[in-house]
Amino acid sequence: MADISDDLRTGALFYHRNPRPGKIEIQPTKPLGNQRDLALAYTPGVAIACTAIFDDPAEAATLTSRQNLVAVVTNGTAVLGLGNIGPLASKPVMEGKAVLFKKFAGIDVFDIEVAENDVDRLVDVVAALEPTFGGINLEDIKAPECFDVEDRLKARMGIPVFHDDQHGTAIIVAAAVVNALEFAGKTIEAIKVVTSGAGAAALATLNLLVTLGVRRENIWITDIEGVVYEGRTALMDRWKAPYAQPTDKRTLAEVIEGADVFIGLSAGGVLKPEMLARMAPSPLIMALANPTPEIMPDLARKARPDALICTGRSDFPNQVNNVLCFPYIFRGALDVQASTINEEMKAAAVKAIAALARETPSDVVARAYGGEARPFGPESLIPSPFDPRLILRIAPAVAKAAIDSGVARKPVADLRAYAESLDRFVFRSGFIMKPVFTAAKANPKRVIYAEGEDERVLRAVQAVIEEKLAHPILVGRPSVIETRIKRFGLSIAPGRDFELINPEDDPRYRDYVAEYLAAAGRKGITPDAARTLVRTNATVIAALAVRRDDADAMICGLEGRFRSNLRHIESILGLAPGAQRMAAVSLLITTKGAYFLADTHVIEEPTAEEIADIAMACATHVRRFGIEPRIALLSHSDFGAMDSKSVVKMQQALALVRARSPDFEIDGEMQADTALLQMIRDKVNPASTLKGEANVLIMPNLDAANIAFQLVKVVADALPVGPILIGPSRPAHILTPSVTARGIVNVTALAAVEAQPHS
Repeated sequence: MADISDDLRTGALFYHRNPRPGKIEIQPTKPLGNQRDLALAYTPGVAIACTAIFDDPAEAATLTSRQNLVAVVTNGTAVLGLGNIGPLASKPVMEGKAVLFKKFAGIDVFDIEVAENDVDRLVDVVAALEPTFGGINLEDIKAPECFDVEDRLKARMGIPVFHDDQHGTAIIVAAAVVNALEFAGKTIEAIKVVTSGAGAAALATLNLLVTLGVRRENIWITDIEGVVYEGRTALMDRWKAPYAQPTDKRTLAEVIEGADVFIGLSAGGVLKPEMLARMAPSPLIMALANPTPEIMPDLARKARPDALICTGRSDFPNQVNNVLCFPYIFRGALDVQASTINEEMKAAAVKAIAALARETPSDVVARAYGGEARPFGPESLIPSPFDPRLILRIAPAVAKAAIDSGVARKPVADLRAYAESLDRFVFRSGFIMKPVFTAAKANPKRVIYAEGEDERVLRAVQAVIEEKLAHPILVGRPSVIETRIKRFGLSIAPGRDFELINPEDDPRYRDYVAEYLAAAGRKGITPDAARTLVRTNATVIAALAVRRDDADAMICGLEGRFRSNLRHIESILGLAPGAQRMAAVSLLITTKGAYFLADTHVIEEPTAEEIADIAMACATHVRRFGIEPRIALLSHSDFGAMDSKSVVKMQQALALVRARSPDFEIDGEMQADTALLQMIRDKVNPASTLKGEANVLIMPNLDAANIAFQLVKVVADALPVGPILIGPSRPAHILTPSVTARGIVNVTALAAVEAQPHS
């Protein structure tokens, strides 16, 4: 923990404490708005559901949340890199696991921390929970006890039991091995595998590789005592013993000779460059220790340019991250009511992950990752943890394997339809910003913040520097900024981490005044006004910096009125080619999905032509998130049911968009519920060209858009991103005074990505 900065430490505690302690909560899924609702939910109506389950236990899957509820269970004996910190201290990690289940696969979780280290009693506690849950995810239980716990629970329980520390890692490693062998032209039966580490993950990985075809006699284990050999007694157990080799070799350096695969699940720096020189051609190096791998990728690449390299870190290609598989394995298992997660299901997950990495990157994924989605090869042996197609490939494969192997209690009749139904989980998470962040990091741009002295900006800049999203430029007085950085406990510093424009004393002042007069001298700005504004108005300074190419994008709006900031941007930066007016789209990330609303802040009564322009501009921004836009033109009427002025306007806008871009998925006019529910749309207009749930909602006027945005933000407790200004000649965004530091970071990433084509 010594390598964690003070600001990250403070930020982590603040994140977990505010606005309410912890990371998860429980919410009802049924209305409780009147006496009848209460009678149905509780007494006397609940007795009907209880009786139905008593008569047929299978009804629990249809009458309760059990079939979508997983327990994340630990005793806190092997937590992350923290070791045996106990069950109570492990709770934040278990809540974090619960969040990943929910965000990636829509699975509800109770985290259960058990104060029990005795295997017999721990097994009894967990087994007794079976009536509550559809599955059990064991977490952070130390080896070798974890093997016994899982084996005995699987034997006693009729629901999936999965120790992710073992099998999640094993599945991803196995997928990487499969693809590395295909790339190198090797066969799995002939390869030599050497491991550093013999804990739960390492042994589960080897067991799975044996299932896939690796010969046990070709596997060599090393641990803290050296080589696992026949006759060794120190640190031996019945799970390690099958891999003991008849050999007099005792060190990793001795057994690495001719190895095709190195799997490191041990400690940083144990694999030396000179060892790599003795490995087989095109070796696979899986240096998975975190945060310091067994060998750093640059050293490995220098020693063996032909090596294929994976790590557990997100800042290198081929990250082995358990989130690649465990949410989707459980999704598939739960959806067919599997009684267990067996070897066939794990093998199916391996094949699905490996196959996804070999797929040609889709246009959606390529756009999501800044056009840099790598094709299958040395730096793309396994998919990104944030590839939206993971759930679409893994869950159906696991479900099919469960059906084929006879452990599915409720087989899916139409697997293709099931796979299509999983679209509802794609992009339905707070991780929707990840593709934008990835693209921003690939080519960071200079982003200038008008309100550089604001605490939220300073905290955001700290995160931007840590994430390497952009090169910040702050408008503000040096003494004020430095004082506030110290007061807030931040580690950023001017000159080192960000540039500074001092409005009171900047050598470019005269040049900026001249630039302002050139841009706005015929728009009512006199020389005296220009001199004053360039000294006093931060939005003007930021816009001029972008216009002069001193910055690539700008962010303002934390102070002052939106309209005033907009006028300065319009007068200094002007419109992008082809744009008639500026507008704003706002993203709302809800538990039900991500929705883009427009125009939420600029045009009071847009014309049909302006509606068409907004819709098409929105599509460009939506694709930056790796999302295909499905656009609905909203009104108070469905498909010509009325002929009011706003209805006719939306109909005309639809015709304009279709004439310009016939391939757009767009329809209207329609009511909001019609746009969001295919069932309603099928009733009122079965011929609608819009399919599924609309994700871009174009409103008929500013009142409707802004009211809808504010209502959804509060009522649905949605995370807002934006507003995102569309139409300026260079990237410029006007936030609102209520924006948080997190919101500023999100828009920074968007602005940086938007600026990339301009430079």
